[in-house]
Amino acid sequence: MATAIVRSSLRSALRGGASVPRSSPASRRSFASSAHHDEAAEASKWEKITYAGIAACTILAIYNLSKGHPHFEEPPPYPYLHIRNKEFPWGPDGLFEVKHH
Repeated sequence: MATAIVRSSLRSALRGGASVPRSSPASRRSFASSAHHDEAAEASKWEKITYAGIAACTILAIYNLSKGHPHFEEPPPYPYLHIRNKEFPWGPDGLFEVKHH
């Protein structure tokens, strides 16, 4: 640990910057004096919008899911829907149909 400190100070001395002070985070230049306040207000605004959106979507989902949906009668069994011109290899009925014998 001590050798690392000595090496780093030796390097900086060789570069000619032994007496260059490091800048602290407090002495940084800020470009907008009220930037923190503006960011906080913007974050607060979007947080409120998010919560309102969640509430609206939840209410809309509950409303849509609580409504019934129409049930239609089954269409009549049209004879042209099950035309079979040739015999199936597994028999006269379809493979996945309920056999009525």
